[in-house]
Amino acid sequence: MKLNTLKLAAVLALGVIGLPAQAQEPAAAPAATPATAKTLDELLEQVRTADARDAKANADREARFAAARDQQGKLLADANAEKTALENQAAALAKQFENNDSQIGELTKARDIKAGNLGELFGVMRQTAGDFATVARNSMLTAQFPDRVSQIDRLAQTKTMPPMEDLNRFWFEMQREMTEGGKISRIQAKVTAPDGSQADKTVLRVGPFVAVSEGQFLEYTSGAGAFSTPPKQPPGKFGDVAEDFEKEGSGYHAMIVDPTRGVLLSLFSQRPSLVDRVVEGEAVGYIIIGLGLIGSLIAIFQFGYLTATNAKVNRQLGNLNNLSADNPLGRVLMAFRGKNAPSTGEEAEVVELRISEAVLKELPPLERGQSFLKLAVAAGPLLGLVGTVVGMIHTFQVITESGSGDPKLMAAGISMAMIATLLGLGIAIPLLFANSALQSRSKRITQILDEQSTGLLAELIEKRTHA
Repeated sequence: MKLNTLKLAAVLALGVIGLPAQAQEPAAAPAATPATAKTLDELLEQVRTADARDAKANADREARFAAARDQQGKLLADANAEKTALENQAAALAKQFENNDSQIGELTKARDIKAGNLGELFGVMRQTAGDFATVARNSMLTAQFPDRVSQIDRLAQTKTMPPMEDLNRFWFEMQREMTEGGKISRIQAKVTAPDGSQADKTVLRVGPFVAVSEGQFLEYTSGAGAFSTPPKQPPGKFGDVAEDFEKEGSGYHAMIVDPTRGVLLSLFSQRPSLVDRVVEGEAVGYIIIGLGLIGSLIAIFQFGYLTATNAKVNRQLGNLNNLSADNPLGRVLMAFRGKNAPSTGEEAEVVELRISEAVLKELPPLERGQSFLKLAVAAGPLLGLVGTVVGMIHTFQVITESGSGDPKLMAAGISMAMIATLLGLGIAIPLLFANSALQSRSKRITQILDEQSTGLLAELIEKRTHA
């Protein structure tokens, strides 16, 4: 009994141990399900059978392990062989790299030795090309030869020794800049109007200095290779010269040339015209100008009237026997002759008063407008002073708002002050001379009237004395 119990314990222990081993193996042929032992002999037989089966499975597993070990060994050998081949190849490439680097260094050194002073010459050429590229970009000749800037830029930026063809082309472009700079050419180019529209026009180029089209000066736009019409042109006489020159086809003719290639003409165009200066004077300027115009019209009219009257009075002086009513002297004398002659009993004092009355009637037309001219002469400088004060107030206001004394900001106010002063003096001085001339002419006629009327009175008194 005790022996059977020990065998049963051993079988159970082997069964427990055998189960994990079977679980770790790959799926093999399914084991036959043992029949349930009903007796100890059957159990013993099952144990014996299980031992045989396990032994066989272990033998198979060992065979598979051996086969896998051989295969992995072969793979390892192949990998080691490939590794060795790659290491040999890397070593060969490293050696080749060292040889190439050494050869490059030797070739570079040999090139520098052969180049000699050409390296310094190459640097000078690059600097000269860069300077000339700037000149060509700002020259209006580029509008006629647009491809040269890119070629010169490429030559200025190259890092290798340029071929002889590029050097010859660079030489040619420099020579062409000098040659074409002394010529007058008509070219077709794009011209941009002040409103932004573009059109192809015929442009007359005077060297690299001035370009005109249809009587208007043009500005060259650097880098764009095109021209533009500035919003404001130089004064009219400049435009007339340019228009006349544009019509000529040969010979020598006067022309405006700007040695700064457009800078001076641009600054000259910005100068305000007479109308611009009047506008800068604002309301005070308009008042002064209106006063001056009225005074001028009165002076001109009165000057013409006095001139005509003076001529008629002179003609009347030459023919006192035939009096005419179209002049002051004739009307004064007619007042005391014929039916208007003083009566015999009329006193001399009364006759004198009548003569004075006749002369005084002629004075208002002769002195017409002189009072207004005196007023204009006095008011002109005063109005100019008012404009000066307004302009200075405007200047101080600008300084206060901007917080700086920038001359460009103060220029508008100062210009307004100076324009008002100039306008005030501008009307006062001419009107002063005009008023003086009118007074002189009117005084001469008045003096003739006084002389003739006094002579007439003396003649009457003399006749009464002799009578």
